[in-house]
Amino acid sequence: MVIPLKANELVIKAGDSTLLASSEKVDGKLILTNQRIYFKASNGHAGEFDLEIIPTEILEVIFFNTKKIFPNGLNVVMKSGEQNKFSLKKRNEIGAMINKMY
Repeated sequence: MVIPLKANELVIKAGDSTLLASSEKVDGKLILTNQRIYFKASNGHAGEFDLEIIPTEILEVIFFNTKKIFPNGLNVVMKSGEQNKFSLKKRNEIGAMINKMY
């Protein structure tokens, strides 16, 4: 899985994640760089659910539990009102990094 990085862009953290789209769950990788956040879908969804989030467009980051008991949900709310919900390991660490970006 390769993403095109811009000039002076460095990958800070990357890990397996699931995008909780309105109709389905999409496995992929959540990639944090010093300039953006990417979600690259894997399997048969490559390209269809890929996301690029610019930190200045983020309104807030909300932690939530999946299946009511698992503390691994991260909701990135955009200023446009769009919500990008992810299920991932090390939610607190990644959420703190995203909070420092915007």
